Amino acid sequence: MSGSTELAAGEFVASVRPLLEARDLEGLVCHLKRRWSPRQITDLLACPCEDARKVAALALSLVGSECCIPALVERLRDKDPMTNEMAEHALWSIWFRCGTPAANAELARGAQCLTDRAFDCAFEHFNRAIELCPDFAEAYHQRAIAYYLIEDYERSMADSRRAVELMPMHFGAWSGMGHCHAHLGQPADAIACYQKALAINPHLDCIRQAVRELRKQLGRKAPER
Repeated sequence: MSGSTELAAGEFVASVRPLLEARDLEGLVCHLKRRWSPRQITDLLACPCEDARKVAALALSLVGSECCIPALVERLRDKDPMTNEMAEHALWSIWFRCGTPAANAELARGAQCLTDRAFDCAFEHFNRAIELCPDFAEAYHQRAIAYYLIEDYERSMADSRRAVELMPMHFGAWSGMGHCHAHLGQPADAIACYQKALAINPHLDCIRQAVRELRKQLGRKAPER
């Protein structure tokens, strides 16, 4: 690590630590926006200092934008488990704000309706988010989840497919597509989608277990020779 990068990492961690310790989220967001650009924070994800990588990933969950996604995806393979977790959290946070402000607001409302299992309300908000921002990957993904929960697997799969067209690194959408294939009795296709998700995020233990179970199913169905 060059001296300037090391200095930047140390300065960054020292500048945000008091706000983290005070749990002053609002103050932290203001500080980050005032002192550090998303690009500068993203650059710190590649430094050898674990503390800097963790804090950078946390910061990007608050102020990161779409340009930060490739570097965060790389951190899903970080040797430090906490950095993995922080990077995954940051990705979800950024995905939820990749639309226009109005579309983001509709998505947030729809996600709350989905949590409350108010599906009709959720669909209204997700549809509106997509109308406002047709290339909003997370809006398609969340609508795919809603379709999955009402067991409309074909529509869920179509929305998941659109989500990964727009955001190829969206391991959640790849996983969702795999779930749909599994429910439709298409284990080989499900495994292929699950493997796409695992190639992006190797820490999806439940998906890894699903692949093992599906491979057992395929083994039992294989004709004897």
